[in-house]
This record gives sequence, structure tokens and C-alpha cells, in this order.
Amino acid sequence: MPYLSPQAKRDKAKRDLKAAKTPARRKKKAENQRKRRAAAKKHGKSWLTGKDYDHDDKRFESVKANRGNDGKGTKKEGKKTKRKKK
Repeated sequence: MPYLSPQAKRDKAKRDLKAAKTPARRKKKAENQRKRRAAAKKHGKSWLTGKDYDHDDKRFESVKANRGNDGKGTKKEGKKTKRKKK
């Protein structure tokens, strides 16, 4: 990630925090924590290394696969297909 100016860094931190506190993100985070605790109990903590819970596929995947939308990229993810015009 390119270096940000101090002002841009503060602004980004505010945006990121606002996004993390939305009801949908809080629900996913709580679900993820429950799933990780259960998986660590069942398989051991080392089994979880490098894995994230995929809320769409309902299973643990590698971080790369989960965040890359299973090889499809994130542009086609979700219901939005076009940006809204201002």
C-alpha cells in the first residue's frame, strides 16, 4: 500500500472504523469469532493458520481465496454491478 499523508491516514482510519461498525460487519465478526473458537476446539489452533471464514460458502478458506472472491475478483461480488452516477 502506498504511503499516506498524515491527514489521509487519519481520514482512512475514520472510514475503516465506520465500515467496521456497521450492523452487517458486526454480525459477521461475531459469527466469525464463534466459528473460529469452535474450530480451534475441534481441530486445534494451528489448523486455523492462514484461514478465514467465508460467510457465503459457510466454510473456512485460505485468506487468498476468501478475499479474492474465489478467483473471480471483487468487482463482480455482491449485487451492485455498476456505480451510481452523481
